[in-house]
Amino acid sequence: MTNSEQTKSPLKVSVIIPTYNESTVLIETLTRLKQHHPFETIIGDGGSEDDTANIARRYGITVIQGPRGRAAQMNAAAGKAKGDLLLFLHADSYLDPLGYQKMIETMTSGSYLGGAFSLQIDSPLPALKRISRWANWRSRYLNLVYGDQGIFVQREAFHELKGFSPLPICEDLDFFRRLKERGPVVLLKEKTFTSPRRWLAEGVGFTTLRNIAIASLFLIGFSPTALSRWYPPKR
Repeated sequence: MTNSEQTKSPLKVSVIIPTYNESTVLIETLTRLKQHHPFETIIGDGGSEDDTANIARRYGITVIQGPRGRAAQMNAAAGKAKGDLLLFLHADSYLDPLGYQKMIETMTSGSYLGGAFSLQIDSPLPALKRISRWANWRSRYLNLVYGDQGIFVQREAFHELKGFSPLPICEDLDFFRRLKERGPVVLLKEKTFTSPRRWLAEGVGFTTLRNIAIASLFLIGFSPTALSRWYPPKR
């Protein structure tokens, strides 16, 4: 199905995927996404040096090129979106059909400005299962929602909030907190499944502690530019 074809739902979903050298995972992501029949998919690419853009175009996906930076990339892609609902999905994450339909049903009610899914790191490792449970407790009770949870938002609300703040890191935490301040949001029990590649490559303990440290320091006012040096873009 091409970008011009509409979902069967009256709610038109625009899927926004930020990318930077994601050729190793993008084919699987787009293949899984195709089963949901979104209204459109738009990739915001930050100057990939691999086959990312060509893969996307072979799938009939619009690619918006711009400076690297996840916030800027997502804002650029969202600026071209025509759907009623924007779903921001990482290149190494996917939703199952039940989760996708639950999002549509929930947002069709008009009760929420947006929301996110629960998280499932796609690995059988017990340590990563525990981290997934902690992430869901954190998002539900501390309102700390990360981009790998599949943030979704009404297009009008997104533009009223002026999109993601131009931060080099933690733009997802910042955006979801601002969204919740503006109106009701929902955290679905249904999950996004995200790749364990960073945890496996850099170590489960190190990656987890670093993520906690970055979020904590960001929330108490440390410079996002300084914090971004702890989180390299390549996985």
